[in-house]
Amino acid sequence: MTTIRQLEYIAAIEDHGTFQAAADACHVTQPGLSTQVRQLEDFLEVQLFERGRKPMLVTAAGREVLGHARQVLSAVEALHEAARGVNQPLAGRLRLGVIPTVAPFLLPAALPAVRRAFPALRLELHEAQTDQLVKSLERGDLDLLLLALEAPLGDVATLPLFEDAFLLAVPRGHRLAERKRVRESDLAGEAVLLLEDGHCLRSQALSVCSRAGASEMGDFRASSLSTLIPMVAGGAGVTLLPALATRVSAGLDRDLCLVPFAKPQPKRMIGFAWRKTSPRMRELSELGQLFLTPSGTPAARRKAKR
Repeated sequence: MTTIRQLEYIAAIEDHGTFQAAADACHVTQPGLSTQVRQLEDFLEVQLFERGRKPMLVTAAGREVLGHARQVLSAVEALHEAARGVNQPLAGRLRLGVIPTVAPFLLPAALPAVRRAFPALRLELHEAQTDQLVKSLERGDLDLLLLALEAPLGDVATLPLFEDAFLLAVPRGHRLAERKRVRESDLAGEAVLLLEDGHCLRSQALSVCSRAGASEMGDFRASSLSTLIPMVAGGAGVTLLPALATRVSAGLDRDLCLVPFAKPQPKRMIGFAWRKTSPRMRELSELGQLFLTPSGTPAARRKAKR
């Protein structure tokens, strides 16, 4: 007979690479964990791991079993969520994944309101790039994502929250610095600094550059907006910044000029995404009201896309 605990153990081994690290993460002894895993292998009549290697390698049969195991664990977590939500909505643990171009600019303002409105909610925050967050959501490691909805998200439910317009960031003295508005075509011939691969903001900015005839500066890619901003201020090139980020970052450098785009403005839609099987859709929609921001046009009254 297979137990939920055994499935948790083999998932922990895959996540942490060794039996000892998995045992530590599960707060059990290593011999106890090893015994449970051996019992599971005997029951299934397959070997799940290649022992004696660090990190531990998963066998072909193990990969198949682990895929099903994670689906079962995700369903069990959904069962727990449903039970908690019957009598007390938005209580207990909620694992929220947020992209780096949103987290430092939106969370500091939103989280105090969340704590006041839902004191029984234990929000666990995880910051990562979009593709990592989506994989974690699919595996059941996260419950909810806060990110740009234009990115490839797979078969998920979504709730648009607000539009976040892009601004052109240029150094003082640049030919476009004194403009009240710029058009995308004004970027023709400009060297544009962008974030490194993996950031959804990069692909959105590349799309604007392609339409405008601008080119990416090929020998530089920033790991974060906090790196990108001083590079632009120092005259290395220009970039596109989301308005959400400039509310906090624009004052960090006096040599940075921000110019809005003429309509239609390039922009992104920030919103929630979660698994369609989640029983907490009504709760998550209510939570979304606390993540609205004046940086863009609120969209929280729109129905969630299922």
